[in-house]
Amino acid sequence: MSPEIYPDPVSLNEVTNGIRSMIGQTAPLIMAISGPPGSGKSTLATTLARRIGPGCCVIPMDGFHLDNAELAARDLLSVKGAPETFDRAGFELLIDRVRDGAMRHFPTFDRDSDSVVPRGGTVPDGTSLFLFEGNYLLFDEPGWADIAQKWDASIWLQVSEQVLSQRLTRRWLDQGLSRAEATARAEMNDIANARRIKAKALPSTWIKNN
Repeated sequence: MSPEIYPDPVSLNEVTNGIRSMIGQTAPLIMAISGPPGSGKSTLATTLARRIGPGCCVIPMDGFHLDNAELAARDLLSVKGAPETFDRAGFELLIDRVRDGAMRHFPTFDRDSDSVVPRGGTVPDGTSLFLFEGNYLLFDEPGWADIAQKWDASIWLQVSEQVLSQRLTRRWLDQGLSRAEATARAEMNDIANARRIKAKALPSTWIKNN
């Protein structure tokens, strides 16, 4: 399927109606919700799943974070969240298994323990729509660009850097960091990743201001 590209930002109702119009054209329908950290991907995925109702399954890319011990061994722990800190090959394999109808469980991520839950999610019977959400689903770098070709449709979340900084600092404050630590973590890691993601963003079916 080659979905039409809508260059102007759309509303939640327009996205919802667009998705509904596509369900049944391919089985299953596999979609991406992408954008920088703090753009609201998981919130939008949850909202769309609730609006669309039964038959929708949300799969977060965060379940493919590499283990902290492996990141430390590769000297990557300090940049956790960058594209090279994910199991890209494993994530791509899962997408293919979803397409083939061969996947029943998928990994999720526990932010409080900062670790992956290997079988944290289950695909409900009768699922016709999969909403994948993650930072690098529309990312024009080697390997990731191949993944971007697998979506039947996609949504890009457009958010200003100022808003992202505020949200990401609040996220780290909620994890117990001090104001100084939270600000540094947001600016030195998350915002750096956000800039990289925006600079390498591939076209999406819909753009939504968030």
